Amino acid sequence: MTKLFKLTLAAGAALLAAGAHAQAFPASGKTITLIVPFAAGGPTDKVARDLAEALRKPLNGATIVVDNAAGAGSTIGTAKAFRAAPDGYTLLVTHIGMATTPTLYRNPGYKYDEFEYLGLINEVPMVVVGKPALAANNWQELNTWIGQNKGKVNLANAGLGSASHLCGLMLQNALKTEMTTVPYKGTAPAMTDLIGGQVDIMCDQTTNTTSQVEGKKIKAYAMSTAKRVTTPAIYKDLPTLDETGMKGFNVSIWHGLYAPKGTPAAVVKTLNDALKVALKDPEFIKKEEGLGAVVVNDARVNPADHKKFVASEVTKWGAVIKAAGQYAD
Repeated sequence: MTKLFKLTLAAGAALLAAGAHAQAFPASGKTITLIVPFAAGGPTDKVARDLAEALRKPLNGATIVVDNAAGAGSTIGTAKAFRAAPDGYTLLVTHIGMATTPTLYRNPGYKYDEFEYLGLINEVPMVVVGKPALAANNWQELNTWIGQNKGKVNLANAGLGSASHLCGLMLQNALKTEMTTVPYKGTAPAMTDLIGGQVDIMCDQTTNTTSQVEGKKIKAYAMSTAKRVTTPAIYKDLPTLDETGMKGFNVSIWHGLYAPKGTPAAVVKTLNDALKVALKDPEFIKKEEGLGAVVVNDARVNPADHKKFVASEVTKWGAVIKAAGQYAD
């Protein structure tokens, strides 16, 4: 057997092996981990767990687990995903924080544009909510109360860079008033104190507020989106902040799916194809709509469009954060 023939056989075998490896993803018995850079029970955690269920079928019944790696405004978990092996078995589910950390943190431990973008998942409205004992029963009354208590209103958020923090910044700017900001280490403790009356108001995602509003544990006053939210029905009579006179106020929180840089193109395609199937899953859509979220069904489910969208959000939120003068180290 000639040397050239042996080399040809070896090259052919390598190509076949590579092809088999690509086709085998996800390999039988291997677990896919979705890293969520927030605490269990929070809005992003709920989205990730719903998505994990919807992804199993298009990924050949793969075992998919959620790893909550919370802390430092989502940077700990996101950096963990950034450093993970680029093999498709460790992914990241995160929210708008992907677009705010470039301004909030000088060195978050990763670069937002050096992930493999897999597609946008959903968009979530924000709602201004208040403690149950608050005298105000509608937005007009709440606005009056805030005006009468300038400097005394306690505004909770889930920590620097959280959705509630960003919405709170825009709310204060639109109202032209400063509130006493009370940051927490996550959405759950912030909501607990709001229910208990230790803080006055918060602007948070409907994925976190819906069950509390329905259970009358907190009060809902206004929506952050340009159009009214009609699903779930608990929000259908609430005005938008734009309607109340804050023209142009439009904030929704989105979630996306990412893989470490260098993940093979074939694996990226497999994951993106699976995501597109999951986003059309009736049960997934039903769960998200029940929380007030809207499942994405436009071009942003494609990796290139997803990345382009996030870059535009980096610019948008960078201006808001700089204007507020709120930076981290």
